[in-house]
Amino acid sequence: MSQKYDKLKNLLKELFQLDQPDLDFGLYRVMHAKSAEVTRFLDKDLLPQVQAAFSQYKTADKAEIEKELAKVIEQAQGLGMDPEATPKVKDLRARLRTEAVDLGALEGEVYDHLFGFFRRYYSDGDFLSKRVYKPGVYAIPYEGEEVKLHWANADQYYIKTSEYLRDYCFRLRPDDPKDPMRAHFRLADAAEGEHGNVKAAEGKDRVFLLASGTDFMALEDGEQGQELVLRFEYRPATLSDWPEAARKGKTKPPAQKDLVPVAVRRILAVADPSMARWVAELGRMHVLASGEKADYTRLEAHLRRYTARNTFDYFIHKDLGGFLRRELDFYIKNEVMHLDDIESESVPRVEQYLSKIKALRRIAGKIIDFLAQLEEFQKKLWLKKKFVVETSWCVRVGCIPEEFYAEIAANQAQREEWVRLFAIDSLPDDLERPRYSAPLTVEFLQAHPALVVDTRHFAGDFTARLMEAMGDVDEQTDGVLLHSENFQALNLMQRRYGERVDCIYIDPPYNTGPTEIMYRNDYKDSSWLSLIQDRLGLSLALLTDEACYAIAIDDYELVPLCQLVDQTMKTRYDRHMVVVNHHPQGGMSNNLTRTHEYMLMMTPQGIDVRTR
Repeated sequence: MSQKYDKLKNLLKELFQLDQPDLDFGLYRVMHAKSAEVTRFLDKDLLPQVQAAFSQYKTADKAEIEKELAKVIEQAQGLGMDPEATPKVKDLRARLRTEAVDLGALEGEVYDHLFGFFRRYYSDGDFLSKRVYKPGVYAIPYEGEEVKLHWANADQYYIKTSEYLRDYCFRLRPDDPKDPMRAHFRLADAAEGEHGNVKAAEGKDRVFLLASGTDFMALEDGEQGQELVLRFEYRPATLSDWPEAARKGKTKPPAQKDLVPVAVRRILAVADPSMARWVAELGRMHVLASGEKADYTRLEAHLRRYTARNTFDYFIHKDLGGFLRRELDFYIKNEVMHLDDIESESVPRVEQYLSKIKALRRIAGKIIDFLAQLEEFQKKLWLKKKFVVETSWCVRVGCIPEEFYAEIAANQAQREEWVRLFAIDSLPDDLERPRYSAPLTVEFLQAHPALVVDTRHFAGDFTARLMEAMGDVDEQTDGVLLHSENFQALNLMQRRYGERVDCIYIDPPYNTGPTEIMYRNDYKDSSWLSLIQDRLGLSLALLTDEACYAIAIDDYELVPLCQLVDQTMKTRYDRHMVVVNHHPQGGMSNNLTRTHEYMLMMTPQGIDVRTR
């Protein structure tokens, strides 16, 4: 019994993210605040609640009835009587046949079902919306549509992968308030490379490496006593990063999976007596959610999580509580309740059977409430309009009053940007125009009114004075550029630009895998569809009734994109296909070469766009 209970409790700790590192930002602050409440539920409420559900059957406990039967038989035999002829023995045997219940087995079944249910839908930090109809077969939420497009993450927000280079911290003794033995993975150095969804240059993928030299590990004073600090670098690997014994014959630098065991060996080999107890704790075997010991150490478990954070796709469920409650009903009806068991059993046994289902449903419901609270908080954080961290204006020199020219001409950063973007230092000599100089002159600005001043290069008071002098800036603004994660940018635009945009053109990742383009282009199909779906939905709210919508795409994702567009926009738009012949001689390919891609054009129903 305790083994099944511990197995469930370990899984729930993973679901509630109580096994997460001791990070002090974002959602993790909330998790730490909720951890006491969740831990109390797991340690003090869960087991008693399950036992209380079956307390009414204490008098019918099979083990107690069998114990009483053995005692009565022994007494009857001691009196020289036939035990089976006595009324008491007959009564006890009848109770064993009709109403006796194995309370331990019932509790065990509840724990097994709870574990099986929540394990089914949870994987690597996310809940996957896969309704298991039977082993290997899934049911989709079909509502009678003629055609239904569905994918694994259809009811989740896709959160782009991003880098988490903050300190990664964890407690080796989380239950010891006096000496939790807090450990840090601290980034000592990071090279420029991939960021956001922009790819690094070919062959420049960065990896985490234990810092070189001998000072990669140290003890520092913290708020709760001494803390262990392990220093890492984040940079492209080189051939010299292979251990000397394994370097011979290698033609490529080590990958991240090769570097983790190298770091483990270096750390666990530290012989400094002051760090002996830390090394011993890090070297203990990791315990899995099932309660079983893994074949790797606690140190390696945390290193795997730390190094993998930059490669995971993250999702937030749009309605985790509703989904899990629906799935719980489906699970109970299909895998717990069996009509044959009810039809052929006695009334007491049926009551016990129903008590098991009630206990399962009640406990699972409380767990779902906890999980839904956490997921709902993440959802609110994701949907909350983000703060604008910087605003600047790009204004043509010819639109700016000449009283500002002297300040502009004296600004070195602005001059250097014009040199970089427009090569103003290489303009040919012209007897009618002033020549380039450093610093610039007012006359040079007067002669080049098309140059664009970027207010980010100037102090705040300059920008304020300039905006005031220009009058109604909105009326004079030709365009707005937002530098942001695209979902958040579209969300921010809703109030200001809702139903005001005449045309949208998007060029999403074609998802063709390795290419020369600078942004990420190798999403899983389900991630790609979730990425596009929510951004399509937000952008539609910006359009006027007569607006058009265009999407560039090629063969890889053309079919699912057409299905998604039809499912999302069919009631409002007609879909047209434009073939774009962009490569007449054919591109590089190991098979058939392609000379074209596509543009999906959506036009409002009932409106002839040719007349516009």
